Amino acid sequence: MKKKKIAVILSGCGHQDGSEIHEATLTLWAIHKHGAAYQCFAPNIMQHHVLNHITGQEMDEQRNVLIEAARIARGEVQDLAEFDAAAVDALVIPGGVGAAKNLCTYAFDGPQCTVNKDVEQAIQATYQAGKPLGALCIAPVLLAQVLGNIGDITLTIGQDETTAATLRQMGASHSPTNVGEITVDQQNKIVTTACYMLNSRVDQIADGANALIQAILDLTELN
Repeated sequence: MKKKKIAVILSGCGHQDGSEIHEATLTLWAIHKHGAAYQCFAPNIMQHHVLNHITGQEMDEQRNVLIEAARIARGEVQDLAEFDAAAVDALVIPGGVGAAKNLCTYAFDGPQCTVNKDVEQAIQATYQAGKPLGALCIAPVLLAQVLGNIGDITLTIGQDETTAATLRQMGASHSPTNVGEITVDQQNKIVTTACYMLNSRVDQIADGANALIQAILDLTELN
């Protein structure tokens, strides 16, 4: 039987200005654990800024999102502009503040945010192909902004009512969850988990990533 292949969009490297490394790595781990394969992607753009992850202070340098994502992907990462929904069975986006700063402008503009065109096209193409979508931590805001006007999609970002309210403003419904739990929108084939939007330990991040990938793979069987 041919292995299922899941595309994973990264937003850099490091939770304050890129992809959250635990979430990204444990997503890749879960994909292989369940017998599937993955291909990492990232947009070939400059990240919004670079932060010192000890002090949180902005650093006087520039970094490229694709090149930074290669640190997590061990060099095996493709430019998101080359994404082809027909070549994969599902699409997953780990969190980290880079998802809200580099993949879109949610960190600055909230529900009025704009989404990077390559990210938007990848989400739309996957959804239109009837293939599952997954998002961790803050990344569900991307799905809300791109797909919130198509109907009633249900997402989770955990328990934070302020962020849940912005999801609703973007047209999505919110389902509260606790650590390690997922929300499955069966009709739209969307799976989300809150991860570090809650006060989680790394093993609980693994629980959420594992459950999300299992649910994603279950949904691929419906295609």
